[in-house]
Amino acid sequence: MKNIYSRIAGTGSALPEKVLTNQDLEKMVDTTDEWIRTRTGIERRHIAAEHETNLDFCEQAARNAMQAAGVGPDDIDLVIVGTTTPDQVFPNMGCLLQQRMGMHGCPAFSLEAACAGFIYALDIGDKYIRAGSARCALIVGGETLSRMTDYTDRGTCVLFGDGAGAVVLQPADQPGIISTHLHADGKYADLLYFPSGVSKKPEDFLAGRDFIRMKGNEVFKIAVHKLGDIVVEALKTNNMPPEQLDWLVPHQANLRIIEATARKLKMPMERVILTIQEHGNTSTASVPMALDVAVRDGRIQRGQTILLEAFGGGFTWGAALIRY
Repeated sequence: MKNIYSRIAGTGSALPEKVLTNQDLEKMVDTTDEWIRTRTGIERRHIAAEHETNLDFCEQAARNAMQAAGVGPDDIDLVIVGTTTPDQVFPNMGCLLQQRMGMHGCPAFSLEAACAGFIYALDIGDKYIRAGSARCALIVGGETLSRMTDYTDRGTCVLFGDGAGAVVLQPADQPGIISTHLHADGKYADLLYFPSGVSKKPEDFLAGRDFIRMKGNEVFKIAVHKLGDIVVEALKTNNMPPEQLDWLVPHQANLRIIEATARKLKMPMERVILTIQEHGNTSTASVPMALDVAVRDGRIQRGQTILLEAFGGGFTWGAALIRY
């Protein structure tokens, strides 16, 4: 029996129009443009307007990816949305996006793995196609982290932005998604977290009194270590030397973490896709958005080999080695 693989047939992304610059933040908290750029690499981030929701950006990114792939709503037979900021508790974001896009009947769900959510969703979509259970999967990562951010906390408010990215997966004779690698360790839960929810401290959650909490130095150290390990794991699994990689598309969380991962791979920064200066940290949206930017500006070409990686609260982390 002939093996079935999956490939990325199209990419898409979407950003809010509203921009929050470092200079804007200087007027809001005790920080400076120089400090933010030096410590994070971020210059500006896009923030959802009051009337916009995560679903709006997921829809736009999905439509752009589907247009690039040359498919319509009737072609999609699987919808997966990675997010930590769903529009509603339920229906899930997959179903909400399915309804918005005019799709009916196919499996649709969302998953929450913080910043690694898109890699987790890509892994699941790839396995659906390899198993023959889907032939055209829509995989989306979208966030409105500004709704969870404390704009009086200078340690976190400089980091986060909003947006969405998407890909369409279709079957292929040769591996497009070469391999995926997922990990998690809940023992680090108290280093990066949101304190409340529907079941835990619902009064704080519903009143909007809680925000993202992060112990930045500890997160930085562990992220550098775990991402260094997982990129090596992805290459060793496939007996691939780093020189065969054309591009690294990292989670856009912190420029220093990205630089450390590139050093681990002995990759020059010219072969690393960077959008952090424009987007900030958009959590699970950052990898598909960066991928789409580089595809559309012509840097990433068909046939090239790319490593995607992300690390987020949980902790969760993951990598995907792909041939675009």
